[in-house]
Amino acid sequence: MRQSFFVCVLAILIFAAASAQELSTRPQQPVPAPTPSAPNSDPTYQQLRRSQLGEVTLAVHDFALRRSAGTFTFRSGTFSMLAPVNGRVTGAVFLGDGSFTLTPPTPTEEHSLSLLTKESKMEETFNELVLRFTDDTYEEIKKAGTPAPAGGNAGAVLDHVNTALRKHLHYNLHARILQDVLGTGPGGLFVAFIKGKKYDSRMLYVIDPTGLHRFRSSGDDVVLMTWDENKYGAWVSFKLARTQGPRRSFTIDHQKLDTAIEKSGRLNGDATTTLTAHISGLRVVEFDLFAPLRVQSVSDSAGRPLAFIQEGKDEDPDFAVILPRGLAAGEQLTLRTVYSGKEAVQNEGGDNYYPVARASWFPSRGFGDYVTYDMTFRIPKGMTMVATGTRLREVNEGGENLSEWRTDVPLAVVGFNFGRFKRKETKVERVGYVVEAYANQDEPDIVRRVKRAADPSADMPTDINSPRVSAVALGTLSTTGMLDKALAEGQLAVELYTDYFGPSSYKRLAITQQTAFNYGQSWPMLVYLPITYFFDSTARHGLGMDDPRGYFKVVGPHEVAHQWWAHTVGFDNYRDQWMSEGFAEFSASLFIQLIQKNNSEFIKFWNDERELLLERNKEGFRAIDVGPLIQGYRLANTKAGFDVPRRLIYPKGAYVLHMLRMMMWNSRTGDSEFKAMMQDFVKTYSNRPATTEDFKAVVEKHMTPGMDFRGNHTMDWFFDEYVYGTALPSYKLDYSFSQSGSDVTMDLHLTQSGVDDHFSMLVPLYLELADGRVVRLGAAPITGNQTMDRKVPLAGIKDKPRRAMLNYFDDVLCAHN
Repeated sequence: MRQSFFVCVLAILIFAAASAQELSTRPQQPVPAPTPSAPNSDPTYQQLRRSQLGEVTLAVHDFALRRSAGTFTFRSGTFSMLAPVNGRVTGAVFLGDGSFTLTPPTPTEEHSLSLLTKESKMEETFNELVLRFTDDTYEEIKKAGTPAPAGGNAGAVLDHVNTALRKHLHYNLHARILQDVLGTGPGGLFVAFIKGKKYDSRMLYVIDPTGLHRFRSSGDDVVLMTWDENKYGAWVSFKLARTQGPRRSFTIDHQKLDTAIEKSGRLNGDATTTLTAHISGLRVVEFDLFAPLRVQSVSDSAGRPLAFIQEGKDEDPDFAVILPRGLAAGEQLTLRTVYSGKEAVQNEGGDNYYPVARASWFPSRGFGDYVTYDMTFRIPKGMTMVATGTRLREVNEGGENLSEWRTDVPLAVVGFNFGRFKRKETKVERVGYVVEAYANQDEPDIVRRVKRAADPSADMPTDINSPRVSAVALGTLSTTGMLDKALAEGQLAVELYTDYFGPSSYKRLAITQQTAFNYGQSWPMLVYLPITYFFDSTARHGLGMDDPRGYFKVVGPHEVAHQWWAHTVGFDNYRDQWMSEGFAEFSASLFIQLIQKNNSEFIKFWNDERELLLERNKEGFRAIDVGPLIQGYRLANTKAGFDVPRRLIYPKGAYVLHMLRMMMWNSRTGDSEFKAMMQDFVKTYSNRPATTEDFKAVVEKHMTPGMDFRGNHTMDWFFDEYVYGTALPSYKLDYSFSQSGSDVTMDLHLTQSGVDDHFSMLVPLYLELADGRVVRLGAAPITGNQTMDRKVPLAGIKDKPRRAMLNYFDDVLCAHN
């Protein structure tokens, strides 16, 4: 998703995985819903939900509890143990004198922590601590402790944590604990709620071998985060040294979705989900589902009702199904979920609808799986449905429009857009693609409010959610007039990206208007562009959206590029998401250079990207300093700023690919070697997620001799610096030209600074010749902080060049020179 420079919108992608079923070409009669079972009624879950202190209180002295990279030291105090559930104690409250230390196991995590704490490790003291666990913590405490009388305010401390889980963290920890209490596995969950003194904030230390799916560190196993109302964010996150068993308890194979959306926007869903267990004894199946969508019933393939969990939508609404028996590893199960709600889709007026729950409008597994889908949509009559997949049929019958869709390949996510659309289409014959463009024929309410606010004669206050309107003419706010632009950009982008990256997994792309003013988003075969993209420049000027960083020039090409990056090739977890956003951003630069053929705009694009990385935010941090690319969105926190990930992974991820392109370019073959590399990457990882190391391996397969900087045929030198590191070099170039007869020589003095002794780079040199042409002279290899002095014969050049230049095409990400 490419976001505007003035608004940071986090699109949360939820991903799934794969097998196809036939969809009838005749409309199916609705199957009666199973008898509903009351949510949250399972007795074991209720015991956990009402967790109370038990009868065991243990005193400890100088007791150390080590969990991964963290150590809790209890100098003196008492543990009040929670009452057992199913014979297992799952928590304790400590009151006394204790401390917690954490030394991150990796240099990158140590760097991030030190930036926030000004120390290489974290040390915190506390007088109260709440622990929840399914590992052997209880046994360790029992072994170290001695019986003691109950006392203090342990019950109140536990109540405060339970309230915080519901009201602030919105995480149903009890549902997660239930997995281990009912399951037959070893457990391994450990959660510590720390009320710290030194950092004056509440901290949460979580170890979960099944993955931190409910935190911004999905894909890791350990996280330290703050969770005060005014202090939020992950400070450290990493994988366990050894994780036992599969990282996912189950994956989804196929989804059959029957969805009806009323004129008001209310969504009524009926989802049939086929899944496969990856662990033995699986009893609790957790899904992602938009919180306001309320589940009426869950049943198995025989129609038998199943118990499920879903607390209040404004509290900890995580949806989970409780199975009557444990599944064996490899066993398949089919579930049917009936649900409905008002807030997943908003009626924006004028037959414009805004899909709010774009990835969680049905029960899904979340990011990381690729799944096949059959989908049926029922929407108000006269509306047009545009969805991911292939449209099988569409009819208006009764009072509704019915359309059926199927995915021909596994998809990372599915979604839809609909309204009273005007449609245009073009066929991209050369690559076998169909591009469609859709815009609503009528104005949404927000546009009408903007017009009223801009009219001096209108006695109507501006809506606080409307854009700031200038007292100048807005021009036309119609969107259908820009369909040709959307269609042309889509067609040209598809042709360009197919040439550079090879075919995507899809043969169709629908570019649609959405009512949001400030961001775009891309699903497989479906692009959502902001309504402002469809306004003319006069209207955007009147709205105060003059776009100094060229957002509206690249938002379309950026979103089209996601058909390759995030969808055809997925990313394994948040640490690899830079490849999705960074590669799409890079792709937009290709569009500027090769389609718009605007060299000055191309260079401005890279200057803007560097500025995003290097300017300080309101918290005083530069994004490039906060952490490396592989820390991604989890770098967002109150202390460093929530805009850091947007300012990091988009521009720096783009720079990584741009630098590789420029290393591989030569005057004889141009981009041919770079294209071969990218096409190999797409072909190898089509319809599945890739990791950063997967991409690095493909780069090493295609690297040129000049890129083998250290003679070991690896790209460690580059990835360590720009992907896994935070270095930023500075360069200074001094030179002079001398001529003897027809021979021209350049005396070169190139200085690299601001780096460590191991930092290496191929620094590109350009010449502006006497006739004004700019040519690439070559790349100078340089390591560490040093000055390189060379006499360089300029073979074939008869007249002294006008000047020598570094990084003419922003070939290397470096500080301003």
